[in-house]
Amino acid sequence: MSTDTAAPLPFAPLAGIRVLDMSKVLAGPMCGQYLADLGASVIKVEPCDGGDDTRGWPPIIGEDGAVFLSANRNKRSIAVDLKTEAGREVVMRLLDDSDVLLESYRKGAMERLGLGHEALRARYPRLIYASISGFGRTGPLSPLPGYDVMTQAFSGIMGVTGEKGGPPVRAAFSPLDQTTGIWAALGILAALRERDATGQGRYLEVSLYETAMAFMGYTAQIYWETGRRPQRCGSGHESLCPYQVFPAADGDILIAVGNDRLWRSFCDVAGLAQIKDDPRFRTNADRVAHFDETVARVAACTRNKPVAEWTRLLGAAGVPNSPIHSLDEVLAMPHTAERGIVMDYEHAAYGPMKTMAMPVTFDAAPRRVGLPPPQLGEHTAEILAGLGYEATEVERLNREGVVRIHAGAVEPRNVCQRGPVTPTTVGAVAADPEEP
Repeated sequence: MSTDTAAPLPFAPLAGIRVLDMSKVLAGPMCGQYLADLGASVIKVEPCDGGDDTRGWPPIIGEDGAVFLSANRNKRSIAVDLKTEAGREVVMRLLDDSDVLLESYRKGAMERLGLGHEALRARYPRLIYASISGFGRTGPLSPLPGYDVMTQAFSGIMGVTGEKGGPPVRAAFSPLDQTTGIWAALGILAALRERDATGQGRYLEVSLYETAMAFMGYTAQIYWETGRRPQRCGSGHESLCPYQVFPAADGDILIAVGNDRLWRSFCDVAGLAQIKDDPRFRTNADRVAHFDETVARVAACTRNKPVAEWTRLLGAAGVPNSPIHSLDEVLAMPHTAERGIVMDYEHAAYGPMKTMAMPVTFDAAPRRVGLPPPQLGEHTAEILAGLGYEATEVERLNREGVVRIHAGAVEPRNVCQRGPVTPTTVGAVAADPEEP
């Protein structure tokens, strides 16, 4: 059995806060992970049969998918069958000493389990109950499932994403899921701050739909002012020009002329001095009014030099620009290493791993992983022991399928104490995934 000697988190303002993370996939888990990064004790409550869906999303390392590994560090996992009375009792006992419940079940599911916010409020008046959904818990669309790609299509985001005249395009990195998790964390922090003053909990909602609509904020404002339906404009911008990707002699380069001063600088370095004061191009409003002509003039110029030369010339002139990098190129850059946004850690089952840090630093403190993403039910026995369950009772619950204990889990110890993530021991497992 191997051990993981994780270091305490260097900055833990949420030490003493316990979060029950009953969410799955990406939005809720990202929220829980950020709270854990800030020192909260986060217990991930998962179904016994397979756990979080993303554990099975390829590519899979051992028992867990890469998406799962990206969104569940600094948590402990307990696997519980909530359809059983004994399983629900486990959750209720966890709630006795919890501050936050985070869930992302379909509408009505938590209520059917007796875990809806109204049922819990009387028993746990200080509890902050955070509900994540696709379209909110009220309204005619509230029964719909919440998938990032579906909400991108529904909200109008795909209507403005893609090349001009081309088909709709999905934003590939699931921005609605990830940002909904951030909004949930922000709401929870506000509710915790309020509770410091009032002693009362809150019920808060976030949804992928409202995250999408918030993303469409300035686009909607333009529509309200002009009455024109927004159109796809590729890498360009409907209010700025030139402000998009242009062809170079050996690839593509992004040029962002964000104001008229930059336009004049760009024209000087690009050999377009003859048009910088042309009435069609003098101001940004002029250029937007003559959008296609402006873009054509710039593109005819940029094709004459390679990307590296444009980067050098435009950089020296103070004109914002960038090559179109691939992810592997950015990960290998010295700046990425210097900023510490990529964290290295050791997973007892999977060996050396990497993960993206929460993109906030506090007084330049280094960011570290306290605990690796847990395997399904890795801490079930430990958590139950901390709740006062006897070893024989834990064995019975496991045997009856009420809980699931991971085969590589260590002997029980009390991990239900409040506080930041601290060093722990996890068990090694076989390289091949286990059957559920």
